[in-house]
Amino acid sequence: MKLVLKLLLTAFAVIVLSNVLDGIIVNDYLTAIIVAFVIAGLNMFVRPILVILTLPVTILTLGGFLFVINAIVILLAGKLVTGFYVSGFFSALIFSLLLSLFRSILFKLLKDEEK
Repeated sequence: MKLVLKLLLTAFAVIVLSNVLDGIIVNDYLTAIIVAFVIAGLNMFVRPILVILTLPVTILTLGGFLFVINAIVILLAGKLVTGFYVSGFFSALIFSLLLSLFRSILFKLLKDEEK
């Protein structure tokens, strides 16, 4: 139940961010839910591989390269999901930063409600 709620909150954040950012387009609500599932799957399977492969660069940049990895995950989601368009790397980078911020806030509110 908690996983479904987190995915729906992520889909909500995707919709809000697509309305705020010019370089991100989501066709409808169903697409946003699919994007949330795809981003979760990419974060679970692809992101750890990318982190391991780019570990020297990540260490040299003191973790700053992880932002690039997050943007790559968003670009991959844009290629995989029909109806979710990312105009470029910079849009993906800003989207990933804001998505992480919104998810942190929403998940914190979810945790506070459980107490």
